[in-house]
Amino acid sequence: MKVVQPSGWVVLRSLSLLLLVVVAACSAEAPGAVPTVEEWRAEKDRYMRESDDSPVPEAQRATFQPLPYYPIDPAYQVPAALAIAPGEDVLELPTSRGERRRMRKIGALQFTLKGQALSLTAFVDADTNDVRHLFVPFGDLTSGTETYPGGRYLDLGRTATGIYDLDFNRAYHPFCVFNAEYDCPLPPRENRLPIPIRAGERLR
Repeated sequence: MKVVQPSGWVVLRSLSLLLLVVVAACSAEAPGAVPTVEEWRAEKDRYMRESDDSPVPEAQRATFQPLPYYPIDPAYQVPAALAIAPGEDVLELPTSRGERRRMRKIGALQFTLKGQALSLTAFVDADTNDVRHLFVPFGDLTSGTETYPGGRYLDLGRTATGIYDLDFNRAYHPFCVFNAEYDCPLPPRENRLPIPIRAGERLR
């Protein structure tokens, strides 16, 4: 029997960190440089096709096509200020398999996109003490048509200033899109944006 992954986000966060290290190491840029969106996407495609940890079923990897994306659009890369949430607010997010995932609310990322003031809640896993990386699940008006109905994810490294580079060109689908055995948290109602986000990963 195949083991069900406990959390699509935990696996994806690990993948995000791995890709950051691998792409930066292979880049001609200075050590520690953030990989470009193009580099990130190319390395993720390689991971999906070749890695033993790929969510793509093994029999389908050889014919797996590059992931589809919206064209890179600088308008979808904006600064965001994190307003820290008071106390220890723990929410139970529903998951793709009908379970509940305990997530700790860190705060609200406040930003302006295409002239509209918006906000997204950032989380960390409630069962760990690692707050170095923020998890931002979101839905938008493309969810269910152009993108996965359950929304997409962003990962952000914590900053000392509270200002974040919110780049929707790096938005990605959870692994449950590729394999129903993965269990992936869904965005809370407050993270359903009232506009279409035509940036990042999309459905074919």
